[in-house]
Amino acid sequence: MTRTRVAQILLAAALCLAIGKLALPEALIRPPEWMVLPFADWINAVFAFVRDDLGLIHVTRAFADGLEWLLDVTANLLYGKNRWPRLGPIPWTVIAVSAAMVGQALGGPRLAAFGGLTFVWIAVLGQWQWAMETLSVIAVAAPVSILTGLVLGTLAWKSEGFRRVLAPLLNVAQSLPHFAYMIPVVVFIGVGPKAGAIVTIIFSVPPMIRMTLLGLQKVPEEVIEAGHMAGATRWQLLRNVRLPTARTELLVGVNQVIMQCLAMVVLASFIGMPGLGQKLLQLLQALKIGRSIEIGITIVLLAVLLDRCTKAWATRQPVHMEKGTPWAVRHRLVLIWAGLVALFWALSLVFPILHEVYRREALSLAGPLDAAMNWLIATLDPVTQWLRWFLIVWVLIPLRDGMLWLPFSAVLMFLAAVGWAIGGRRSALICVAYFGLIALSGWWDRAMITVYTVTFAVFLATLMGFPLGIWAARSETRARGVLLICDTLQTFPSFIYLIPVIMLFGVNDVAVVGAVVLFAAVPLVRYTIEGLRGVPGAQIEAADMSGATQRQTLWSVRLPLALPTIMVGVNQSVMFSLFMVIIAAFIGTQDLGQEMQRALSSSDVGKGLVLGLAVAFMGLMVDHLVTTSAARRRRALGL
Repeated sequence: MTRTRVAQILLAAALCLAIGKLALPEALIRPPEWMVLPFADWINAVFAFVRDDLGLIHVTRAFADGLEWLLDVTANLLYGKNRWPRLGPIPWTVIAVSAAMVGQALGGPRLAAFGGLTFVWIAVLGQWQWAMETLSVIAVAAPVSILTGLVLGTLAWKSEGFRRVLAPLLNVAQSLPHFAYMIPVVVFIGVGPKAGAIVTIIFSVPPMIRMTLLGLQKVPEEVIEAGHMAGATRWQLLRNVRLPTARTELLVGVNQVIMQCLAMVVLASFIGMPGLGQKLLQLLQALKIGRSIEIGITIVLLAVLLDRCTKAWATRQPVHMEKGTPWAVRHRLVLIWAGLVALFWALSLVFPILHEVYRREALSLAGPLDAAMNWLIATLDPVTQWLRWFLIVWVLIPLRDGMLWLPFSAVLMFLAAVGWAIGGRRSALICVAYFGLIALSGWWDRAMITVYTVTFAVFLATLMGFPLGIWAARSETRARGVLLICDTLQTFPSFIYLIPVIMLFGVNDVAVVGAVVLFAAVPLVRYTIEGLRGVPGAQIEAADMSGATQRQTLWSVRLPLALPTIMVGVNQSVMFSLFMVIIAAFIGTQDLGQEMQRALSSSDVGKGLVLGLAVAFMGLMVDHLVTTSAARRRRALGL
């Protein structure tokens, strides 16, 4: 029997189960109580044993105390917390000048101006301490994450067995929502900056591991042979040959680590992490839109600055000067930086405003922003009110009720049909296993609410992102401009996407869907453009020579060849949607995210991990289906 035929039979069975729901036994409609397994209790028991009986809590607390010492150092230097070495705070003008010089060294005058002006903005708007509280954690968490990822990635490269064990753990880790990382850390560490730093380290290590492994695997054999011929030992080969050759991949990993750190530090406000994230959370809950936008702009500026600097570092080639070049010439920028630091530090002693801008001296755009937002909201109110009513009454509630009405057996049968159609028996079993575990966890209804939100949001994101990507890909200039916007938007921490939707729609499911759509549309646009631009020119020329119109070339040549790349965008869009739905739970949803926040507030590790794994299973299932489908498409096209 063909794969398509089996998929059709399974789909027909799913339809029969759905249509005949009233005749089904209760055990096929919802998982019966005897089928629900106490995963949360088992996990809590394991955690209690590891924490108390094995004494792991003493190890984690010792590590946290060591980390806290480093955090105290950066806190003292950056915002003057009364801790050793008691030298701070460094004047804001000195940090602004240092940021400008780093930008000059890595990317030239434009990046220098952007770096300096970013910190001028932070100081002038009276946000200095909040920003420095955030950066003081990143300054500790990022190096620890990079070093940990480098070591684990190197071990994975050297040991096939370790790599096989690590690979599935990385897949699950990168599919878990942010809150799932926080709950065990709260249990073992508590709350506050050190808990925020540790959860940030755990969250940001996986991309560094992957990029280290990728970089070491890509080192050409001829480079290794040259090292052997020079008499290098294994350690010398690794340190002086392999790692420098993998420099680009390693620096891309550094970029991803820093961006992950900023994203998690902002979200760590839920576990008592002070800084920009905590302030933004408070302002959003109070619906102070003007102040929220000010904080949001600061977070965005920091994200873009860190992203641009690390990307410039990754693409910048080392400069080798001629032998005999004077030391002052070779280190010209360092000398200029040292001179500027001395100058501005001296000036800050004479003019206190150059050392610290107090809140009473700071400027604020909140008043004009509030006025502008009130005008915009009032102007758009008829449209947003109607759209909110229409989506809630005619789309979201019916879709949610429809998802909840479906028997779980029909959903599992449908997923088996989809898996069988795409990848045969193995894919069907994987789909059923992932959602079967969700059914066994007892959170089926909450999971279906999450599914309905993500499904509808990805559908809307596709309607927006796919045509925009096609339009942008028609022109090289448009493509570069839209890709630049996508790069910028992808640096935004997810919290930022909540500001415009709360402003327009208030706190409801429409706002959640709006935030998810904005967040999920970015990878769809990016990969649609990349896929269409990557179509070989010879194929397009052949279509033109055969007399095909632009529309025919698009639908018959460009899109089919770009589909594998576009599917990567779909995959990322689903993952982004799942993460955003969980984060958006704090503005009022009834899905897995809401329950995860309750688990966080009660420090229930078992419940939090079960919920987090339920979200991860959804993402892993979609990832498997998309990857399998794209691989089949590539084989069919001979790519």
